[in-house]
Amino acid sequence: MNRDSRESFTRFVAARSRGLMRTAYVLTGDQHSAEDLLQTALTKTAARWRHIDGNPEAYVRRAMYNEQVNRWRRRRREASMAVLPERAGDDPADAVDLRLALEQALLALPPRKRAVLVLRYFEDLPEAEVAAIMGCSVGTVRSQTHRAIARLRELVPDLALRLESAEI
Repeated sequence: MNRDSRESFTRFVAARSRGLMRTAYVLTGDQHSAEDLLQTALTKTAARWRHIDGNPEAYVRRAMYNEQVNRWRRRRREASMAVLPERAGDDPADAVDLRLALEQALLALPPRKRAVLVLRYFEDLPEAEVAAIMGCSVGTVRSQTHRAIARLRELVPDLALRLESAEI
């Protein structure tokens, strides 16, 4: 990598690493795994930096998504789910309970469905960009989003009610 490319890459990493780390965390569900995932994706990006035109952030996101899917395929482990107790009345801990329930439900989703939700709602990307990142059609993004939300509703039945009452 020549000097100009190195400086350009360093500026990109400094400007976007925080946002990319958030995406990596949502994909992995663990801080250390997120750091490893982002580092791996940035290493791959640095190797191809001169050839990346236009939107390097999309390239890094795609690299993170692909790497995480490969990790999920290698592991194939199940996530244990604890049953949350019911609470009476308003409790400040309800927001924490909601976040934990949502996190556990997201971790229980298959990799593609979780990635679609992360890219669509956490990253707030349009369907077309999600489709480009995931290498599928817009229709697939729509159907995966619909199925993922339906599965979240199955896993956490009172999620909609809890979201309405929580002040997050």
